[in-house]
Amino acid sequence: MIAIFVSYNQAFNDEVVELLEQFGQRGFTRWDEVMGRGSVNGEPHYGDHAWPAMNQAVLTIVDDSIADEVLDALHKKDLAYPDLGLRAFSWRIEKHI
Repeated sequence: MIAIFVSYNQAFNDEVVELLEQFGQRGFTRWDEVMGRGSVNGEPHYGDHAWPAMNQAVLTIVDDSIADEVLDALHKKDLAYPDLGLRAFSWRIEKHI
């Protein structure tokens, strides 16, 4: 099992959920109103008068067999809309209940 954490501009929300569903991923945990700033470029997302945009984040657990495909699809989405910002990170899950 692989955990995938995705942080993204709130404008991507429906698209990220639909992308997960395309890979048969029903389960996820989502955080709304996540603040942050990219490590390379892009505008901050602080939800204030100066930087009003906000991020959201999703954590999902996928089977090893589709993890790379999900990450590749997320990367393509980020490349298509570089000004919005989307980052994904993955790590192996050793145990779960």
